[in-house]
Amino acid sequence: MRFTMIPRVFMQMFKKPWTNKFPAKYQPSNTTKYLAEVSEGKAKINPPIETPPGFRGKIQYDREKCIGCQLCIKVCPSGAIEFKPDEKKIKIYVARCTFCSQCNDVCPVNCLSMSDEFLLADADLYSKDLIVE
Repeated sequence: MRFTMIPRVFMQMFKKPWTNKFPAKYQPSNTTKYLAEVSEGKAKINPPIETPPGFRGKIQYDREKCIGCQLCIKVCPSGAIEFKPDEKKIKIYVARCTFCSQCNDVCPVNCLSMSDEFLLADADLYSKDLIVE
């Protein structure tokens, strides 16, 4: 019985993978540069990925609708939302966010929503792409 597994192991070792490499069909030489090109519109993710309905991506914030009630800060389990008292607006640190959507649910004026953006990796936790103001 042990020897019947050996041919299977060798077959699996030399089989081609069933999936394409992400985010490109062919491995880019530098993934960070490739993702920068995607954000600039110079390259496309292959295959294009449709996000399902109700997907919880990066938070979107409409500053004009916000009334500064701070309810989102009170319900945020990860402490990702900070209040700016001089402007009576909020600042969201996406790197801390758990994408639970509790802030969206509690907002009385619906100034917060979840987008379908999911490519959020960054080397700097405080980069401008990971802070929503």
